[in-house]
Amino acid sequence: MKRLWDISPPVSPDSPVFPGDTAYQQRWTWSLGGDCPVNVSEIRMSPHIGAHADAPLHYRNGAAAIGAVPLEPYLGPCRVIHALDCGPLIRPEHLEHAAADLPPRVLVRTAEHAAVHWWTDDFAAYAPHTIDWLAERGVMLIGLDTPSIDPASSKTLDSHHVILRRDMRVLENLLLDDVAEGDYELIALPLALAQADASPVRAVLRELG
Repeated sequence: MKRLWDISPPVSPDSPVFPGDTAYQQRWTWSLGGDCPVNVSEIRMSPHIGAHADAPLHYRNGAAAIGAVPLEPYLGPCRVIHALDCGPLIRPEHLEHAAADLPPRVLVRTAEHAAVHWWTDDFAAYAPHTIDWLAERGVMLIGLDTPSIDPASSKTLDSHHVILRRDMRVLENLLLDDVAEGDYELIALPLALAQADASPVRAVLRELG
C-alpha cells in the first residue's frame, strides 16, 4: 500500500483558536448503558479549528459557502515546499528552489514544529504577491502550517482577497512537521456544510507512484 501522512492536527479542547473564536466543546447527549444502546455526543466549535478549508463566504458576503465549492482543488497532485527561514511572510524567493513544474496544489511548511497546542500571533503568512506568483504558475490551492494566510493582525486580509480574485482555494492549520519536501497526492475534502464559512478537513498526503 502507498504510504500516508496525516497532516491534520488533533482537535480537542486544547486546540488553539483565534482570540474570541469558538473553542472546541463536547458533551454527551446519550451515554451507553442501561436502556441506552449507544454513546452520542454534541460538538460545538469554530469551523476554523485544526486543519480546515476556508470558503469564499469567509471573506466576502454573498460568496459561496464551503458546501458549494467544487471539490477538485482538494484532491490531486501536490507539492510540499519548506520555507523554514521565511520570517513573517512567505515570498516567492522562499519557494523558487522548488518551483519547477509546479503541480496545481502547493503546501508550505514554515515552522520546525507547528503550534498544535498553543496560540501565537507570531506565525508566518503569505505575502499577497506570492499568491499571484503561484496563480500565474497554475496553482489553484495553497496551504500552510499556520492559522491563516494573512498575518494575525491584518484587518484587510489582503492575501484572502487575492485568492478570491484568483478563484483559488486554501487550507490552513496543516501539520507538516514530518513531511519531507517533495511531491505527493493531497486528499483534504471539506464537508458539505451548506451555510458555513469554512469546514474542518482530514488532510492526508499519499505517496505517488
